[in-house]
Amino acid sequence: MPDLQQQIILVTGATSGIGKVTATELAKMGAHVVLLARNADKAAATQREIQAAAGHDRVDVLLADLADLSQVRRAAAEFAARYPRLDVLVNNAGLIFGAARQLSPDGYELGLATNHLGPFLLTALLLDQLRASPAARVVNVASMAYKFAKPNLADAQSARSYSALRVYGNTKLYNIMFTQELARRLRAHGVANVTTNAVHPGAVASNFGDSAGGWLGTLTQLARPLMLSVEKGAETSIFLASAPEAAAVSGGYFAKKRAEPVQHSFNSPEHARQLWKLSEQLTGTQFLA
Repeated sequence: MPDLQQQIILVTGATSGIGKVTATELAKMGAHVVLLARNADKAAATQREIQAAAGHDRVDVLLADLADLSQVRRAAAEFAARYPRLDVLVNNAGLIFGAARQLSPDGYELGLATNHLGPFLLTALLLDQLRASPAARVVNVASMAYKFAKPNLADAQSARSYSALRVYGNTKLYNIMFTQELARRLRAHGVANVTTNAVHPGAVASNFGDSAGGWLGTLTQLARPLMLSVEKGAETSIFLASAPEAAAVSGGYFAKKRAEPVQHSFNSPEHARQLWKLSEQLTGTQFLA
């Protein structure tokens, strides 16, 4: 087990599922873990649980809803004011939403806002803190659901054609493409002390599908006994966040702690650049331009 005593680690979506297990295991390794969460009560309860499991009190809470970009900006500013650097950022938060198209507080399609734009902006705003670390890592939790993606950047908000499953698949592909393009841009800018990788956790028996409701929520519940435990699902995220052998790898997509090729016709360097530009426009930030 790596010794993470000197590490400051921020985990999003940390109050349930694989995010909670990831945060707990990293804290057990000695890391100073910051939980980014939407719900103050759940965050406080999770904080107490992790402190008890880890045997130390270096577990903090940062409140923000990733779908609300003003909250992401506030949380990033708060983090920068409170901590000298960021050693690991685990962008774990991700949801599948219901049959009806919903909008974020900024007026963006809710799945795109939560699963892609929020993590994109958070990473951009924390880049200086990551660069202040001797060896920082960004771990983006994606999914093999990327294989079902049918992206159309001209209709990125799914205004013309909405499907909860397609939005989820699209945003998971965007997570992977963001990871690859971030790695490319870090190299191009000569930033050698920050790496980034994406992960497929597996089909995990968490409360992940509950927000979908309807037939999709029911299907998720029925399939739960066949799924991996959250502990198994979190293993690759923990590996990428902490293992010495993962330190030098950047731009990869991992499942079961092994790098896998990403096979999707949309996954090209040109489309990745277009997605990056669109993400900058929608979040109002410029990032490793």
